[in-house]
Amino acid sequence: MKLSAEVKAFEGRLGYVFSRPELLIRALTHSSFATATGDNQRLEFLGDRVLGLVMAEALLMADKGASEGLLAPRFNALVRKEACADVARQIDLGDVLRLGRSEMMTGGRRKEALLGDAMEAVIAAVYRDAGFDAAKRVVLRLWGRRIDHVEADARDAKTSLQEWAQGRGLKPPSYVETGREGPDHAPIFTIEARLETGEMASASAPSKRAAEQSAARDLLAQLTGG
Repeated sequence: MKLSAEVKAFEGRLGYVFSRPELLIRALTHSSFATATGDNQRLEFLGDRVLGLVMAEALLMADKGASEGLLAPRFNALVRKEACADVARQIDLGDVLRLGRSEMMTGGRRKEALLGDAMEAVIAAVYRDAGFDAAKRVVLRLWGRRIDHVEADARDAKTSLQEWAQGRGLKPPSYVETGREGPDHAPIFTIEARLETGEMASASAPSKRAAEQSAARDLLAQLTGG
């Protein structure tokens, strides 16, 4: 199977050249795209497990004295859908996705869940093409900076802010949507985190959850001088 110039360029961004390019094509094929060769759902299932094993091993090697209680939130921060989607954007995976008309019309190339799923499928495709060590090299290269800074990413800002407030006898913070911009298929939400004492911080993101976390993180930084 001969790959298009766009997909060959994606191999360059991925840092891996397939000996069986049909695996990459399947990994890039969303279920909305009618094709006899199948979609990427089964590869996504496998890629999630491959990514998990790579990250679990990487975390154990990075901090040999860390307890399970410390490792678990770091692991979750590295394998969650938002992290996979962020890596997908880093290598412009959305540009080469094979989507049906409905997904194309609703901004599928920018959807976080769709990008995250496709990233996992691509990892599985590398694994099926050349084995675990090849997949591990790809993952560690793409996730490298995130692994180095996982301690900060692993902190659940909303939980930390609530604990800070409760420790001072305050009610839990509230989160208020103060704005929404962009088209329906790619909205940007603005969320304000507020304490009953009047302190507040605002943040914007493509999902309410991400905006709430960012607002909580910013407010906590104000309160603690961090």
